[in-house]
Amino acid sequence: MLRRLSCCVFVALPIYKLSAQSCTTSTDSLTRAHSLAFWQQQLQFPRVRAAQATAGPTVANRLRAHSLDARRLEIFFRLIKTRRELEVWARNQGAGPFELLHCYPLAATSGSLGPKRRAGDYQVPEGFYEIDRFNPKSNYHLSLGLNYPNAADRALGEPEPGGDIFIHGGEVTVGCLPITDAGIEEVYLLAITARAAGQAVIPVHIFPFAITESELAKHPASPHQAFWRGLMPGYAYFEKHHEPAPPAQLAAAGH
Repeated sequence: MLRRLSCCVFVALPIYKLSAQSCTTSTDSLTRAHSLAFWQQQLQFPRVRAAQATAGPTVANRLRAHSLDARRLEIFFRLIKTRRELEVWARNQGAGPFELLHCYPLAATSGSLGPKRRAGDYQVPEGFYEIDRFNPKSNYHLSLGLNYPNAADRALGEPEPGGDIFIHGGEVTVGCLPITDAGIEEVYLLAITARAAGQAVIPVHIFPFAITESELAKHPASPHQAFWRGLMPGYAYFEKHHEPAPPAQLAAAGH
């Protein structure tokens, strides 16, 4: 049972420790209680506990090297298919633009350049997504689910667009993003830390390539040209600001 957090206590959490606090407001105490509850829920699962033991020190050191406070962590995922790696960007909440924290190579790929439009096409989606599931009992070690199909996918895809797209461990894929068991342990812990720090929405942007005019010109006959151009403003915004474009702008992309 969670006890109400009182003044001047130490609360130890995986990856980081909340330092001794002076008297805090009830809102602060409630936030800390929710954070502790989320960690406790995740640590009920053996794979998460094992990941904390093996990958936790690496994650903590990486955050420290970038002057990131786990209690304020905010993260952003980006994949550019031709680069074959998951980019993890991070910052302290309210502290300016995102900085590249680490890149995790994909252990396998499937499909071709272009969006996912139907179940069973082996395509990795393209567009603007969010993490909507934490799966500590995945068939592929640990996994983070994407909210595919989103509104754009449902509008442009076939009646059965498919689903269950994950960032996961292992080295096989039929449309997901495998980054090995070691890689997903770090990424999963980062996602837990950010969620526990209060980040309700963890964005995931997936592009076929760097969407610039010069890159688009390399695919003049592609049937996806119009779709890719719809993604271009979101790609360009992040490149310029190291900040995801406003949700309303992203929601219109691809239509």
